[in-house]
Amino acid sequence: MYLLGFSLFAMGSAEFLLAGVLPAVAADLDVTLSSAGLLITAFALGVVIGGPPFAVLSLRWPRRTALVVTQGVFAAGIVAGLLGDYEILLVTRAISGIAYAGFFAVASVTAIGLVTPDRNARASGVVVSGLSVAMVAGGPAGTLLSHFTEWRGGFWAVVVLTAAGMVGCLLGLPASSGAERTAAPSVSRELATMRKPVLWGIYAITILTTAAYMITFNYLAAMLAGITGVPEAWIPGVLALFGIGAFAGLSVGGRVSDRRPHIALLTGASAIVILSVAMVFAIQQVWAVVPAVFLLGVAAFVLNPALYGRVFAIAADTPTLAGATTVSAFQLGISITPVLAAGSLAQGAALTSVCLIGAALALAAIPLVLLDRARKTR
Repeated sequence: MYLLGFSLFAMGSAEFLLAGVLPAVAADLDVTLSSAGLLITAFALGVVIGGPPFAVLSLRWPRRTALVVTQGVFAAGIVAGLLGDYEILLVTRAISGIAYAGFFAVASVTAIGLVTPDRNARASGVVVSGLSVAMVAGGPAGTLLSHFTEWRGGFWAVVVLTAAGMVGCLLGLPASSGAERTAAPSVSRELATMRKPVLWGIYAITILTTAAYMITFNYLAAMLAGITGVPEAWIPGVLALFGIGAFAGLSVGGRVSDRRPHIALLTGASAIVILSVAMVFAIQQVWAVVPAVFLLGVAAFVLNPALYGRVFAIAADTPTLAGATTVSAFQLGISITPVLAAGSLAQGAALTSVCLIGAALALAAIPLVLLDRARKTR
């Protein structure tokens, strides 16, 4: 499970790295900054749109094969983009996004196949922890490396780490899991599961809660610099507290979610509401914003194991397509935050308005959690 988490860290770092080197990419490729920004959009669209179809196409593959192939396609896409012009880079970013979503989905399913059913949420939490490390460490570290080696250096590091993950999967994972040997995959069964309304309720909760904490995180550096007055050199350290909180949240959420998933979901969503509102005031003072950032990370990632746990409980016999769609839901939640923030900021609202948007999104998720709990009880 930790090997899968490492591989996800390697691949996920490429998603968060590009934002840090965007001006350098635009200058080197002789395109506008907005055109360079489309490279981020291309990756996101690849994840959101391409993940579920890829899961269906690779359904009959052994999971270890699917993991290695998706890593190989991802790395090859990165390499081709680094060696090509802007148009090639745009296409390969989308291809890498599809491969990334495919790996994420298969890794989650593989993880729950390696443990007993009462530890599914905890296993999913370990895999997802790789993404949290990529967010707070992999992306910034790759950005720093790119400043010393031109913007491509960080991406070459991602390729090397992804190749190491491929070798690790070949050597460290069984050729097939027990679940694969006892149940033949079926596209029709996978599609039938996707027609369950309860599953789409979980996806809605995923989109809302992910957007709720990411909209604050995405603008946190700007708020720390412009409102709190934190020196630029210290901002990465404050952001890292979010990642430390995320680790704590994943640990707590993984242990609670296997038996009481709705406790984790309600606690996480309610805490995001409270902390997002509190952030409007806490951002004024360093002593207040530091613990608030840490606690927001805890609340945000308490949710993730519970969300995966519910998806895999609902789709216990057909988890692959359901897992891939969960990845798409997470990415969609991340992708809509710039649009939501722009709608507020374009009207002249204060930068802290993004925190209130996050609170509203998390608040909207709570009735859906209560509805899902009522359905489960019935």
